[in-house]
Amino acid sequence: MYTQSAKPAEIEKQWVVIDATNLVVGRLASQIALRLRGKNKPYFTPHVDCGDNVIVINADKVVFTGRKIEQQMYYKHTGYPGGIKERSAKQILEGRFPERVIEAAVKRMMPRGPLGRQQMKNLRVYAGPEHPHEAQQPVSVDLAAQNKKNVRTW
Repeated sequence: MYTQSAKPAEIEKQWVVIDATNLVVGRLASQIALRLRGKNKPYFTPHVDCGDNVIVINADKVVFTGRKIEQQMYYKHTGYPGGIKERSAKQILEGRFPERVIEAAVKRMMPRGPLGRQQMKNLRVYAGPEHPHEAQQPVSVDLAAQNKKNVRTW
C-alpha cells in the first residue's frame, strides 16, 4: 500500500462563497485558510495547490471578540527610516478598505513561500454583498451553522 500524491492536472477546483456577516475574524480566517490549502479534501497534497477558490462577501461586517477591535494593531512600513505606521482594527474596518482585515488574518495562516503566495491568489474578499463571480456558480458555505462560537451577536 502506498500514499497517493495528487498531481496538478488531477485537481478539480471549486468556487466557494462565504458570507462574513457577524462571523469572528480568527475563526473565519482559519476556515478560509483550510479551504485555500485544500486540507478539507481527501486527496490533500502539501506541495500542490489543491485548494478551492474562496469568495468572501460582507467583509466589513466581521466582528472581534474581547477588546481586540481596539487592541489589534496592523503595521506597515513606508520604506523610510522611522517610517513604521500602525492602525487598529477598528480604524481599518471603518476605513476605505475593510477587507484588508480578513486578508491579513488569512495571509498569516498560510505557508510562507511560492506555494502560499499562489494559494492566496485564490482568495477574493469584498466589503459588500455583491461579487462579480456569478458565472463560476459558487457554492455557498454557512460557517455560522457549523459552530455556535463562529458567530458573535450582541
